Parts: sequence; structure tokens; C-alpha cells
Amino acid sequence: MALPVYDSAQLRRPLLTELQNLWRYRGLIGLLVGRELTVRYKRSALGVWWTLLNPLITTAIMWLVFGQIFGGRFGDTGDEPYVLYLLAGVLFMTFFSQALLATGAAITGSASILTKVYVPAEVFSFATSIAGGVNFLISLIPLFVVQLITVQAIPWTILLVPIPVLAMLALVTGLGMLIAAGAVFFYDVLELSRVAVTLLMYLTPVFYPIEIYGRFLPIAQLNPLFSYLEVFRSLMYRGTMPPLWQWGMVLGSALAALALGVWFFSHSWRRLVSSL
Repeated sequence: MALPVYDSAQLRRPLLTELQNLWRYRGLIGLLVGRELTVRYKRSALGVWWTLLNPLITTAIMWLVFGQIFGGRFGDTGDEPYVLYLLAGVLFMTFFSQALLATGAAITGSASILTKVYVPAEVFSFATSIAGGVNFLISLIPLFVVQLITVQAIPWTILLVPIPVLAMLALVTGLGMLIAAGAVFFYDVLELSRVAVTLLMYLTPVFYPIEIYGRFLPIAQLNPLFSYLEVFRSLMYRGTMPPLWQWGMVLGSALAALALGVWFFSHSWRRLVSSL
């Protein structure tokens, strides 16, 4: 098989070229995903088990604080078990924050490779976002257990859960590529992104019920993560179909973020690599 030849003057076809590279370098992406999953907990005695323990510990602390101490205000989710509501929110927002920030730091973190060997830079972004998705799938195990204990049922709508998960993967990949491109020229973009992710977490109903928004609910619904989380909860354990406007928000924001991230990356990749 002929080796790919690096040509700095080669034109790119946005999205199509990235998809071709995703397939062409699938072996490398698999290795990078494996590295992402193992290096994170390399020096830990429990290793990958922290993927399960981290959300459980976080949920336990938040359940104690918001479900017990401030239960009258935050823990009132009606017939819906608060611990299940909380765990679903923690898992999904952890997926978003970890995958987004890791994808955003993928290019600067791989500068030593990109400056010596020709590898399409987007391969590293793809690998980190996919690793975030794999971490999320592993962390769904405790959610299944809690769901069986509390509601004692697995609805048929769970078969549709891959749709919001894949949409979230597209969202963090697109936004992550934008952050990654910006971080090459201005490293503080990564720190600003961490602040923005924290702000989004508090604006999204992760640990408090939707009713707390009151008359500001229409404004809160403009946050795409609101729809992502509601669609996930509805399909995962409520057994109800989300309204069409939430589906539109999820799929529309995912496609828009992915298209924008890939387009910007395709038009700036030469400057990105040369600036490392």
C-alpha cells in the first residue's frame, strides 16, 4: 500500500476530507483512543474503575447536599427518583465537559508528534472525543443499576438513547475542534473554555428540577444542553418521547457545531501546524 504523501498545497474538501481521514487512519485512532482511556488512570490503583466511581461519588455528594440538606428546594422532582434524575444529569454533563475540554486540548497536547510526523491534526481531535464517548458508555453501568433499583423498569425508548449520545459526540467534536484551533494561537482559550463549561453546568438542570426556572423557562430552553439532557432522561428511564422541538435542538446544534468546527479546521489547518 502506498504511503500518503504530505502536500501543504493540497486543497481540502471540508467534512469529506475529514471523514476520509477518519477512515484512513482508523487504526491510529483506535490506538489513540486506547491511550486516552489508559493514560488518564495510569498511576491509579483502581485504573479505569474510576470511570464508574467518579460520577457515583459526585452524585452521592450532590444528593447529600441538594437532596437532603436543601431537599425541599432542589430534591423535589415529583414521582421521579431524585437520585436517578441527579445521576443522569451528572453523567451527561461529565461526558460533555470532559470530552469537550480533552478535544480542545488535543492539538496542543500532541504538538511533539505533529511537528515531526505528518498526521492529519483532526485525527487527535477525533480520538479524544471518541474516548470521551467510550468513557460515557462505561459510566452508564451504575445508571442502569440505580434505574433497576428505583424504577425497576427498562423502557423500550432506551433503544433510542444512542441518538442523543451520538449527537453529543458530534457537538463536542465540532466545538472541540474550534477550541483546539483557537488554543494553538491563544492558549488561554482552554482556560476560558473551562469557565464556560462550569457556567453551562449551572445553567443546565443537572441537580435542580426544571420548575425552579419559573417564568425564565423559555430563556433556559435556549441552552442546547437543556434539550440534550431532557431527551436523554426521557429516553433512558422516563419511557416518553421528547417533543419535536427538543429533537430539533439536539440534532440541529450537533450538525451545526460539527459543520462549523470542521469547516474552520479545514481552512486553518496549515497555520495550526506551522504555529505549534
